[in-house]
Amino acid sequence: MHTTGRALGWSSGLGCLLLVVVTVSAGIGPVWIPPADVGKVLLNAVAVPTSVSVAGGSPELTTAPLFQFPVEDLQRQIVMQVRLPRIVLGAVVGFSLSAAGTVMQGVFRNPMADPSIIGVSSGAAVGAVGFIVLPVALPWGLGLRAAAFAGALLAAFGVYLIATRNGQTPVATLLLAGVAVQTFLGAVVSFLLLQSGESMRRAVFWLMGHLANTAWADVGVSTAFVVAPFLALLVYTRDLNVLLLGSEDAHALGVEVERSKRVLLAGSAVVTAAGVAVSGVIGFVGLIVPHAMRLVVGPDHRVLLPTAALAGASFLVATDTLARSGSAEIPVGIVTAALGAPFFLYLLRKREVHEL
Repeated sequence: MHTTGRALGWSSGLGCLLLVVVTVSAGIGPVWIPPADVGKVLLNAVAVPTSVSVAGGSPELTTAPLFQFPVEDLQRQIVMQVRLPRIVLGAVVGFSLSAAGTVMQGVFRNPMADPSIIGVSSGAAVGAVGFIVLPVALPWGLGLRAAAFAGALLAAFGVYLIATRNGQTPVATLLLAGVAVQTFLGAVVSFLLLQSGESMRRAVFWLMGHLANTAWADVGVSTAFVVAPFLALLVYTRDLNVLLLGSEDAHALGVEVERSKRVLLAGSAVVTAAGVAVSGVIGFVGLIVPHAMRLVVGPDHRVLLPTAALAGASFLVATDTLARSGSAEIPVGIVTAALGAPFFLYLLRKREVHEL
């Protein structure tokens, strides 16, 4: 089958799986809502534009719902205002982490690479914990998530600048610089935690990764920072395939190696920062999901990147549902690590995940 057809086919199937996972997840909670009723609520939310008017100099779009299934107002409010924002944000975060992990493993040609390898997660941790602990206010009313996002990007581009000499960025140097910066930033986070006092619980909860207290505004902001970089990564999937052969061979085959690496690293850093800034540090999603999907769809990044991203979205929605389904909610990062580590060890033992 043609590569585009395979990518569309697998992506359509995984998109349907994601809808099923979202529907089931939205029904689970202190108030059980049958999946059929959740489906009606979601279909009632589908609207089409009917007219555009100009009032006060700005255009206003009028919409009308496509469906009007009978549902209880309480069920509609629980699904649309309480559970769905968190579920959609979980899907966006899982999508971004898995996509970034796929790209990082390709760029570094290292099966152990994940989105944190260039310091993004550590930088976000410093920004978030620093905002929680230190008595400083950011300009323009920016909050914790903005601090985490800025810290993530500063760390990533700091690692890139450290590893770059004369316009060349050797992958080995980038990897070592990332490890060194991660270690340093880890020390900064530890120091801040020692100074945190009564704020320690909040800081530790953020570091464990969670999706609690999510609003639709968080979903909109995070999604806005994921869409454009992900499309850029899709454009460069062919170059990513060729980079697996090594820089010299890739250059001989017509790939502008340094430009491609810059685009791939920048895109991965931004989508990772967008995810980590709203969820905290959630491990293993960007590591194991790309490996699992590589075993299913193969190593061609033109198919692997979109399918791994969609699978990561379903994985994080499902694990977050587990995290909030017990008598007391636990950070989703604990669930992903508890499930991800044994599964990854299984892959190492049984399916020989030793190379890309």
